[in-house]
Amino acid sequence: MYLRATERRNKDGSVVRYLALAHNQRVGATTKANVLLNLGREDRLDPDGLRRLVRSINRYLGEPEPDAGTDAAVVTGTDTATDGLRLTCSRPAGTAWLLDGLWKALDVDTALRKVLGGRRFTTDVERVLFALVANRAIDPSSKLAAAEWASHDVAVPGLDGMDEDQAYRAMDLLVEADTDASVQEAVFFAVADLLNLEVDLLFFDTTSTYFERDTEDAPGEDEQAGFRRYGHSKDHRKDLPQIVIGLAVTREGIPVRCWCWPGNTNDQAILPEVKDGLRGWRLGRVVTVVDRGFSSRDNLAYLQRAGGHYIAGERMRDGNVHAHEALSRQGRYQQVRDNLRVKEVTISSTPGIRWIICHNPDEAQRDAAQREAAITRIRAELDRITTARARAREQTRARRAASATISAAAGKKAERTAESDEAAHVKAECALREHPALGRWLRQSPSGRLVLDRTKITAEARLDGKYLLSTSDPDLSAEDVALGYKNLLEAERGFRDLKSTIELRPVFHRLEPRIRAHVLLCWLALLLIRVAERRTGQTWRQINRELGRLHAITLAGPAGTVVQTTEPTTAQLGILRACGLTPPPRITTLDPI
Repeated sequence: MYLRATERRNKDGSVVRYLALAHNQRVGATTKANVLLNLGREDRLDPDGLRRLVRSINRYLGEPEPDAGTDAAVVTGTDTATDGLRLTCSRPAGTAWLLDGLWKALDVDTALRKVLGGRRFTTDVERVLFALVANRAIDPSSKLAAAEWASHDVAVPGLDGMDEDQAYRAMDLLVEADTDASVQEAVFFAVADLLNLEVDLLFFDTTSTYFERDTEDAPGEDEQAGFRRYGHSKDHRKDLPQIVIGLAVTREGIPVRCWCWPGNTNDQAILPEVKDGLRGWRLGRVVTVVDRGFSSRDNLAYLQRAGGHYIAGERMRDGNVHAHEALSRQGRYQQVRDNLRVKEVTISSTPGIRWIICHNPDEAQRDAAQREAAITRIRAELDRITTARARAREQTRARRAASATISAAAGKKAERTAESDEAAHVKAECALREHPALGRWLRQSPSGRLVLDRTKITAEARLDGKYLLSTSDPDLSAEDVALGYKNLLEAERGFRDLKSTIELRPVFHRLEPRIRAHVLLCWLALLLIRVAERRTGQTWRQINRELGRLHAITLAGPAGTVVQTTEPTTAQLGILRACGLTPPPRITTLDPI
């Protein structure tokens, strides 16, 4: 069934077109058009009548009924897409719509407005902060570039535009409101209630981020040390000043809270502050999971205050008496996973502390293979140095034997050559001993020569594929302790995303409050990203790429201007539904003339 058009030429040469509703029917070997309904002359046809007919057919078929408000041509006063309708702008809108939906579903906007108080501002601070967070998640840039991005390059719901002064003012208010982590606390509990999070295990770790500058911060007027300081860099940039960032996450990878310290802060000194900072949150019974950098006895004892417990990685190679005693205990391993076995041992000198030895057979094979490859390289290098030294000695003897028949000047030259050769061999040995991967397997003999450290090799072979854990929790099984510690990778994954996806660095700020605000914005962006990933089962890269194709286009016509979104695809609708959100309306803004 279709619309059939026919023409009739008048005597004066004019052409008249007629429309009819027709249906093709096969008659024998030919096809005949049967006219079901004559609609009359095309120039006298009622277009609204045809539209009503289309709507009636759509209702019968169960199709969504077309709405005049979703037709940009009708809204702007044009009958066709080419009759005075101009496309003036097109901006990505899908990812910002998703983040805004999660932002409101998690009550982040309510939490921010609550802690910011009833103060009146000339701009919506909450919307500016959301735009800065969305910028970190979608297209990270400086605050100056983020203001231009939010004003011209993306459709941010509820925000027509902003400038860099508003961005900096919003950051100052955010840090002021989060003095006692009240913003983070309010946001996290809103997230925990909505997602029904379990906070029985809390994973904590630290990282550092450096600043591209020549010197560290000088002490202030009150002689207080600066914020950007030299320290142990986990980015291997000890030549640049840095700050230390702490992050606590749940077992699902949802960030709980972040901390910032001066760059020279020691990991061993911050755990009490972390424990005290979370004590007022009333999280209930929490087991804190930390790695070997925090496992001093004082730190672990502090984590046990107020009924708390811990799971900690233990150092096995620094002469720890308890670790040596635990590793020397006999026992049978219990298979947990294909690549993980666990064994629990007890030590009489540490009552109330359980020790779990974990063994990864695959990792043990890799450790043994890497050690054997390193030893093979060392043997080859030592043989080369020994051969070169023996050859040099033979040449030295020959020169000295011939020195009686040559001049004094030639004899001195031969002596200098011999000394130079010996210095070259000593330099090669020093380089081998200082090698970051090979030097650990060498020791210096009483004669000063390098030899393989057989004792060290044997001791390391006993530790292949093993790591040692301790816990104060009496109820967790050895399997739960081992698997809980492996989930500490969620904190490391959070740091990895902060530095790559969200681009924590470079930090375009010099004042401590602005630096803290920048880290807090990155924390909020990581929170939204983790929630989106958990609900959709996709990576943020996939989500951002797919929703970035949903645009908001601005159309101008004789009746005014309208902003209309493109039709969402099946994949885009699936992402929004998985996050519990509806797609954006087809018409988002209408400005009649």
